[in-house]
Amino acid sequence: MKKSLLIDTDIHHEIRSLSDLVPYLPDQWKRYITDYGWVPERPIPFNQIRKETKYRMDTRPEDGSTPGSSYELLKTQLLDKYEFEYGVLTGWFYEASVCNGWYEFAAARASAYNDYTVEHWLDRDERLLGSITIPREPEAAVREIDRMADHPQMKQVMLPISDFAWGDPYYHPIFAAAHRHGLPIAMHLSAIITAQGGDFLRYYVAWRSLHPQAYMTQTISLITNGVFDRFPGLQVSLVEGGFEWVPFMMHRMDSAYKALRQETPWVKRMPSDYFRENMRFTTQPWDDLNADQFMSIIGMMESEDMIMYASDYPHWDFDDPKRTLPSKIPQTLREKIMYQNARNFLKLS
Repeated sequence: MKKSLLIDTDIHHEIRSLSDLVPYLPDQWKRYITDYGWVPERPIPFNQIRKETKYRMDTRPEDGSTPGSSYELLKTQLLDKYEFEYGVLTGWFYEASVCNGWYEFAAARASAYNDYTVEHWLDRDERLLGSITIPREPEAAVREIDRMADHPQMKQVMLPISDFAWGDPYYHPIFAAAHRHGLPIAMHLSAIITAQGGDFLRYYVAWRSLHPQAYMTQTISLITNGVFDRFPGLQVSLVEGGFEWVPFMMHRMDSAYKALRQETPWVKRMPSDYFRENMRFTTQPWDDLNADQFMSIIGMMESEDMIMYASDYPHWDFDDPKRTLPSKIPQTLREKIMYQNARNFLKLS
């Protein structure tokens, strides 16, 4: 029987605690964790309520540390069980979402997190691929990309989706650095985000339902600010934002562009062309589409190359690779989504 080829584009590896970063920090910053008790900003009111319930409980190590912090469990429960060829570590320690202006400390933490990821994860398993965590300030972000880009298992730059738009020209040096190194960009929702139009959400179910809105905002920002015109060939994946909204936004942006293209003369192509050529989306969270519904979306996209499989391990809404896609879809499409599209995106030989 032919072995299924699988690549997982969204694995959230965790640190056990902030003390894991201390050995990798310069001396001037260590005390802020060891002596002063610094903790990451997490302003969403319900986030503290759900922080212990966002995981599969079987991913908690026996020592009681943070779920998702054990390589041994990840190896057993994911890599070995499903025989993945590669799994992409996307983390959850997103320094670029920190907005308090203390960029030097954020840059040091991002570097420490990358070094921790290399030593405790990538060095232990060649199947694991990394995402370069960066601070928000462009100059420091570029330094970190330059520092980490040559590591053979660091395959993309991670940009958390927060309450600012990455397409703003202020952030273009980050895209320039990734493009210079031939690295794609991955964008993933962070905990620091509100609904467009106001922070009026009371419940996690409401916040979760509006996830696609944040991804739409970033997509529009990238295209209208000319990111893909300035950096031809740059690839961006939107991780854990679903894909059902993509045909709608392709059509809506094309319609607006036809009427208003004079406002952004640097945008040289139809927005839908950038979607197909420069952007990728993941299956997670899978919304139980049947084969007809799924194939209708693929048809409206007019491309089989835009979607990549993601499990979201170790979170509660983990999508089993054997159960994610409908059974009655073409095998060639299944292989593209579960393997080949990610292989192309990550430029794997």
